[in-house]
Amino acid sequence: MPLAARLVGAFAAMMLLVPSAGAADGDWQGDAPGKLHHLSASDLPTPYATKSAVHSPAMVRRPADAVPKAPPGFAVRLFTDKLEGPRLIRVAPNGDMFVAESREGRIAVLRADGDGAKPSETTTFTTGLNEPFGIAFYPPGPEPRFVYVANTDGVVRFPYRNGDLKARGAPETLVHDLWSGGGHNTRDVVFSPDGKTMFVSVGSGSNAGADLPKKSSDEIRAFEKSHALGAAWDDEENRADVLAFDPDGKNLRIYATGIRNCVTMPVNPADGAIWCATNERDGLGDNLPPDYVTSVRQGAFYGWPWFYIGDHPDPRLDHARPDLAGKITVPDVLIQPHSAPLQGTFYEGAMFPEFRGSLFVALHGSWNRAARAGYKIVRVILKDGKPTGAYEDFLTGFVLADRAVWGRPVGVAVDRTGALIVGEDGNSTIWRVTKE
Repeated sequence: MPLAARLVGAFAAMMLLVPSAGAADGDWQGDAPGKLHHLSASDLPTPYATKSAVHSPAMVRRPADAVPKAPPGFAVRLFTDKLEGPRLIRVAPNGDMFVAESREGRIAVLRADGDGAKPSETTTFTTGLNEPFGIAFYPPGPEPRFVYVANTDGVVRFPYRNGDLKARGAPETLVHDLWSGGGHNTRDVVFSPDGKTMFVSVGSGSNAGADLPKKSSDEIRAFEKSHALGAAWDDEENRADVLAFDPDGKNLRIYATGIRNCVTMPVNPADGAIWCATNERDGLGDNLPPDYVTSVRQGAFYGWPWFYIGDHPDPRLDHARPDLAGKITVPDVLIQPHSAPLQGTFYEGAMFPEFRGSLFVALHGSWNRAARAGYKIVRVILKDGKPTGAYEDFLTGFVLADRAVWGRPVGVAVDRTGALIVGEDGNSTIWRVTKE
């Protein structure tokens, strides 16, 4: 009997220990390539309709025969397993793949010559970083002069030319003291297509801000005169935001706020819009609130911490900001709660012409949902460049049994051939998806 099947049997009994969500709520057992999902902001359960669970995955070694499942007509092959905890993946203009190894404090480079099936070179671009995550090449276009890296506490850049496998020198620090500490350590960095604006995402330092200092009405009004609508303060000031800077790190301003944890910011090449793949708050039950991916409008407020998914107040905040009701932007695409969306990338390659313009997103997977959710790559569906609100499963198979998980998707990118590159940090593997 294959090892994967033995593990399923060994862990099957444990599934009885976990409360089951209703069939309509869905879990990993119903996931399959091509399955369609469409959640609505008008159809959310009430807070505490179910108890919040603590249901962390038991990570197991990947069985030799375990391969992610793709739709018919696609092939999935192991690209590399030589990195340590790979996270975000960004592809340089020359095709080299830069990978953040956040726990190790370094950036790796994978070069795949020939047909691109395997790395021909794997090098360490730089080390000694502080939980690096976001990576961007500047200026936009075919001949960048710098590679930017978002550490958890700031943004640095290295001189760069196409083909560099090692950093040319010490990093230049552009943004200091980037509001680190607390939860949500990931920071992404991207540029507007014209290269004039650097965007940096900073997650909140807390779950739902229930311990935020209570401000008087006069203090709130004074604060909001100089800050984006609904922005938080004190330890949360300039957090739960998408921030904008000049490319040299100067001229800080808030681009959008109220986004609990915008983990990554895919840029839509069709119109230059900044998007966020967002982890919403915990503690309101198995099926609340949805995570989301959304285009981000300048000056928009997305609710955190006082509201979620439009005018739904968080009961833990005791209706502290009723003045913000009706001023909240509803996200474009709602994702099954607690799925933990991480990296997203728009597909513009030639290998999958049917998917051009789609947004692929890695769902890291739940730790606090009774019925395990996430653990897959999904495709957000856009029609004529606009999100329909629907998404479909594209790559599944990372869960062996409810208490046995071998893969947690984190990174997704498109290589120079148009193949999809997918990383997971449970067993530190990177996969390449092609047409058969």
